[in-house]
Amino acid sequence: MADAILLVDRLMKSFGGLRATNDLSLEVLRGECHAIIGPNGAGKTTFISQLQGMLAPDAGTIALDGRDITAEPAHRRARLGIARSFQITSLVPDFSVLDHAALAAQARLGHSFRFWKNARRDPALLAPAREAVETVGLASRADTLARDLSHGEARQLELAIAIAQRPRLLLLDEPMAGMGRKDGVVMTQLLARLKRDYSIILIEHDMQAVFSLADRISVLVAGHIIKTGAPEVIRTDPDVRAAYLGH
Repeated sequence: MADAILLVDRLMKSFGGLRATNDLSLEVLRGECHAIIGPNGAGKTTFISQLQGMLAPDAGTIALDGRDITAEPAHRRARLGIARSFQITSLVPDFSVLDHAALAAQARLGHSFRFWKNARRDPALLAPAREAVETVGLASRADTLARDLSHGEARQLELAIAIAQRPRLLLLDEPMAGMGRKDGVVMTQLLARLKRDYSIILIEHDMQAVFSLADRISVLVAGHIIKTGAPEVIRTDPDVRAAYLGH
Protein backbone atom coordinates (compact mmCIF):
# COMPACT_ATOMS: atom_id res chain seq x y z
CA MET A 1 0.00 0.00 0.00
CA ALA A 2 1.24 3.49 -0.85
CA ASP A 3 2.38 5.72 2.00
CA ALA A 4 -0.73 7.79 2.78
CA ILE A 5 -0.53 10.85 5.00
CA LEU A 6 -4.31 11.34 4.96
CA LEU A 7 -7.14 8.83 4.71
CA VAL A 8 -10.74 10.00 4.55
CA ASP A 9 -13.40 7.29 4.69
CA ARG A 10 -17.06 7.81 3.76
CA LEU A 11 -17.34 11.35 5.09
CA MET A 12 -20.87 12.75 5.35
CA LYS A 13 -22.04 16.29 6.15
CA SER A 14 -25.52 17.72 5.67
CA PHE A 15 -27.05 21.15 6.19
CA GLY A 16 -30.78 20.63 6.42
CA GLY A 17 -31.73 18.86 3.22
CA LEU A 18 -28.43 19.67 1.49
CA ARG A 19 -25.78 16.93 1.60
CA ALA A 20 -22.54 18.89 1.27
CA THR A 21 -20.23 15.86 1.51
CA ASN A 22 -21.77 12.61 0.40
CA ASP A 23 -19.97 9.36 1.19
CA LEU A 24 -16.66 11.04 0.37
CA SER A 25 -13.48 8.96 0.53
CA LEU A 26 -9.99 10.20 -0.32
CA GLU A 27 -6.38 9.09 0.03
CA VAL A 28 -3.59 11.67 -0.05
CA LEU A 29 -0.10 10.29 -0.47
CA ARG A 30 2.87 11.63 1.43
CA GLY A 31 4.71 14.24 -0.61
CA GLU A 32 2.06 14.69 -3.28
CA CYS A 33 0.11 17.73 -4.36
CA HIS A 34 -3.47 16.47 -4.56
CA ALA A 35 -5.87 18.92 -6.19
CA ILE A 36 -9.62 18.89 -5.63
CA ILE A 37 -11.66 20.50 -8.38
CA GLY A 38 -15.35 20.85 -9.02
CA PRO A 39 -18.10 23.34 -9.79
CA ASN A 40 -19.20 26.01 -7.33
CA GLY A 41 -21.32 24.43 -4.60
CA ALA A 42 -19.72 21.01 -5.02
CA GLY A 43 -18.67 20.93 -1.36
CA LYS A 44 -14.96 21.71 -1.66
CA THR A 45 -14.72 24.30 1.13
CA THR A 46 -17.05 22.28 3.37
CA PHE A 47 -14.78 19.28 2.87
CA ILE A 48 -11.57 21.15 3.65
CA SER A 49 -13.22 22.69 6.74
CA GLN A 50 -13.92 19.18 8.01
CA LEU A 51 -10.29 18.22 7.44
CA GLN A 52 -9.17 21.28 9.40
CA GLY A 53 -11.60 20.61 12.21
CA MET A 54 -13.74 23.72 11.80
CA LEU A 55 -16.74 21.55 10.90
CA ALA A 56 -17.58 18.17 12.40
CA PRO A 57 -18.74 15.46 9.97
CA ASP A 58 -22.04 13.70 10.55
CA ALA A 59 -20.42 10.36 9.75
CA GLY A 60 -17.16 8.93 8.44
CA THR A 61 -13.55 9.13 9.61
CA ILE A 62 -10.43 11.21 9.00
CA ALA A 63 -6.97 9.77 9.75
CA LEU A 64 -3.67 11.69 9.68
CA ASP A 65 -0.58 9.50 9.51
CA GLY A 66 -2.65 6.55 10.72
CA ARG A 67 -4.13 8.42 13.69
CA ASP A 68 -7.89 8.93 13.82
CA ILE A 69 -8.41 12.69 14.19
CA THR A 70 -12.15 12.77 13.42
CA ALA A 71 -13.05 14.01 16.90
CA GLU A 72 -10.03 16.30 17.35
CA PRO A 73 -10.71 20.06 17.43
CA ALA A 74 -8.99 22.42 15.00
CA HIS A 75 -6.28 23.58 17.44
CA ARG A 76 -5.26 19.99 18.15
CA ARG A 77 -5.12 19.20 14.45
CA ALA A 78 -2.89 22.24 13.94
CA ARG A 79 -0.45 20.90 16.52
CA LEU A 80 -0.59 17.48 14.85
CA GLY A 81 0.49 19.06 11.58
CA ILE A 82 -2.47 20.38 9.57
CA ALA A 83 -2.32 24.00 8.41
CA ARG A 84 -4.74 25.85 6.16
CA SER A 85 -4.74 28.96 4.03
CA PHE A 86 -8.12 30.56 3.38
CA GLN A 87 -9.86 31.73 0.23
CA ILE A 88 -10.38 35.19 1.78
CA THR A 89 -7.42 36.78 3.52
CA SER A 90 -7.90 37.77 7.17
CA LEU A 91 -4.75 39.68 8.05
CA VAL A 92 -4.34 42.23 10.85
CA PRO A 93 -3.71 45.55 9.06
CA ASP A 94 -1.34 46.99 11.69
CA PHE A 95 0.76 43.85 12.09
CA SER A 96 3.88 43.36 9.98
CA VAL A 97 4.61 40.40 7.76
CA LEU A 98 7.01 38.98 10.36
CA ASP A 99 4.51 39.59 13.18
CA HIS A 100 1.93 37.42 11.39
CA ALA A 101 4.39 34.59 10.87
CA ALA A 102 5.67 34.75 14.46
CA LEU A 103 2.14 34.62 15.86
CA ALA A 104 1.41 31.58 13.68
CA ALA A 105 4.49 29.87 15.12
CA GLN A 106 3.31 30.87 18.61
CA ALA A 107 -0.08 29.25 18.06
CA ARG A 108 1.55 26.03 16.86
CA LEU A 109 3.62 25.75 20.04
CA GLY A 110 0.44 25.95 22.07
CA HIS A 111 1.19 29.32 23.62
CA SER A 112 -1.81 31.46 24.46
CA PHE A 113 -2.54 33.83 21.61
CA ARG A 114 -1.70 37.13 23.32
CA PHE A 115 -1.73 40.01 20.86
CA TRP A 116 -0.02 42.25 23.40
CA LYS A 117 3.02 40.00 23.54
CA ASN A 118 5.73 40.82 21.01
CA ALA A 119 6.22 37.38 19.53
CA ARG A 120 9.18 38.67 17.52
CA ARG A 121 11.25 38.86 20.71
CA ASP A 122 11.02 35.13 21.30
CA PRO A 123 13.86 33.28 19.49
CA ALA A 124 11.79 30.07 19.40
CA LEU A 125 9.20 31.91 17.32
CA LEU A 126 11.48 34.16 15.31
CA ALA A 127 13.41 31.36 13.57
CA PRO A 128 10.41 29.57 12.01
CA ALA A 129 8.80 32.94 11.26
CA ARG A 130 11.79 34.25 9.33
CA GLU A 131 12.17 30.94 7.52
CA ALA A 132 8.53 31.02 6.44
CA VAL A 133 8.72 34.63 5.27
CA GLU A 134 11.84 33.89 3.26
CA THR A 135 10.31 30.76 1.77
CA VAL A 136 7.38 32.68 0.30
CA GLY A 137 9.61 35.44 -1.09
CA LEU A 138 8.72 38.20 1.39
CA ALA A 139 12.05 38.59 3.19
CA SER A 140 12.48 42.15 1.91
CA ARG A 141 8.95 42.96 3.15
CA ALA A 142 9.33 41.42 6.62
CA ASP A 143 8.74 44.74 8.42
CA THR A 144 5.98 45.93 6.08
CA LEU A 145 2.53 46.26 7.62
CA ALA A 146 -0.17 44.02 6.18
CA ARG A 147 -2.21 47.04 5.07
CA ASP A 148 0.63 48.10 2.76
CA LEU A 149 0.92 44.78 0.93
CA SER A 150 -0.38 44.20 -2.58
CA HIS A 151 -3.05 41.56 -3.05
CA GLY A 152 -0.49 39.09 -4.36
CA GLU A 153 1.82 39.73 -1.40
CA ALA A 154 -1.08 39.26 1.02
CA ARG A 155 -1.74 35.85 -0.53
CA GLN A 156 1.95 34.99 -0.13
CA LEU A 157 1.74 36.02 3.53
CA GLU A 158 -1.23 33.67 4.00
CA LEU A 159 1.08 30.85 2.87
CA ALA A 160 3.83 32.04 5.22
CA ILE A 161 1.36 31.90 8.11
CA ALA A 162 0.53 28.31 7.19
CA ILE A 163 4.10 27.06 6.82
CA ALA A 164 5.30 28.91 9.96
CA GLN A 165 3.28 26.26 11.79
CA ARG A 166 5.64 23.65 10.29
CA PRO A 167 2.83 21.42 9.06
CA ARG A 168 2.87 17.91 7.66
CA LEU A 169 -0.16 18.65 5.49
CA LEU A 170 -1.07 21.96 3.85
CA LEU A 171 -4.72 22.69 3.01
CA LEU A 172 -4.74 25.45 0.40
CA ASP A 173 -8.17 26.92 -0.35
CA GLU A 174 -7.95 28.87 -3.60
CA PRO A 175 -4.53 30.48 -2.98
CA MET A 176 -4.77 32.28 -6.34
CA ALA A 177 -8.21 33.84 -5.74
CA GLY A 178 -8.48 37.37 -7.13
CA MET A 179 -5.03 37.36 -8.71
CA GLY A 180 -4.08 38.81 -12.05
CA ARG A 181 -1.85 37.02 -14.50
CA LYS A 182 1.49 38.30 -13.11
CA ASP A 183 0.67 37.47 -9.50
CA GLY A 184 -0.74 34.13 -10.63
CA VAL A 185 2.57 33.19 -12.23
CA VAL A 186 4.45 34.12 -9.04
CA MET A 187 2.06 32.06 -6.91
CA THR A 188 2.28 29.05 -9.24
CA GLN A 189 6.07 29.14 -9.01
CA LEU A 190 5.88 29.41 -5.23
CA LEU A 191 3.51 26.45 -4.95
CA ALA A 192 5.81 24.43 -7.22
CA ARG A 193 8.61 25.01 -4.71
CA LEU A 194 6.43 24.23 -1.70
CA LYS A 195 5.30 20.88 -3.10
CA ARG A 196 8.88 19.64 -2.83
CA ASP A 197 8.68 19.91 0.96
CA TYR A 198 5.03 19.48 1.89
CA SER A 199 2.07 17.23 1.26
CA ILE A 200 -0.61 19.52 -0.17
CA ILE A 201 -4.34 19.46 -0.77
CA LEU A 202 -5.05 22.18 -3.30
CA ILE A 203 -8.45 23.65 -4.08
CA GLU A 204 -8.17 25.97 -7.04
CA HIS A 205 -10.27 27.19 -9.96
CA ASP A 206 -7.29 28.12 -12.14
CA MET A 207 -7.11 24.96 -14.22
CA GLN A 208 -3.80 25.87 -15.83
CA ALA A 209 -2.21 26.05 -12.38
CA VAL A 210 -3.96 22.86 -11.22
CA PHE A 211 -2.77 20.79 -14.17
CA SER A 212 0.79 22.10 -13.86
CA LEU A 213 1.05 21.54 -10.08
CA ALA A 214 -1.02 18.48 -9.17
CA ASP A 215 0.36 14.96 -9.00
CA ARG A 216 -3.21 13.69 -8.78
CA ILE A 217 -6.61 15.34 -9.11
CA SER A 218 -9.94 14.40 -7.55
CA VAL A 219 -13.15 15.73 -9.06
CA LEU A 220 -15.87 16.61 -6.57
CA VAL A 221 -19.47 16.92 -7.75
CA ALA A 222 -22.46 17.26 -5.40
CA GLY A 223 -20.32 16.29 -2.40
CA HIS A 224 -19.01 13.08 -3.97
CA ILE A 225 -15.72 12.32 -5.71
CA ILE A 226 -16.52 11.00 -9.17
CA LYS A 227 -12.94 10.47 -10.36
CA THR A 228 -9.35 10.53 -9.10
CA GLY A 229 -6.33 10.27 -11.36
CA ALA A 230 -3.24 11.84 -12.86
CA PRO A 231 -3.78 15.20 -14.60
CA GLU A 232 -3.61 13.69 -18.08
CA VAL A 233 -6.30 11.16 -17.13
CA ILE A 234 -8.61 13.78 -15.63
CA ARG A 235 -8.16 16.15 -18.56
CA THR A 236 -9.50 13.63 -21.06
CA ASP A 237 -12.05 11.71 -18.97
CA PRO A 238 -15.50 12.06 -20.59
CA ASP A 239 -17.41 11.99 -17.27
CA VAL A 240 -15.19 14.74 -15.85
CA ARG A 241 -15.57 16.86 -18.97
CA ALA A 242 -19.33 16.49 -18.82
CA ALA A 243 -19.54 17.27 -15.11
CA TYR A 244 -17.01 20.08 -14.80
CA LEU A 245 -14.31 20.74 -17.39
CA GLY A 246 -16.99 20.73 -20.00
CA HIS A 247 -16.23 21.62 -23.25
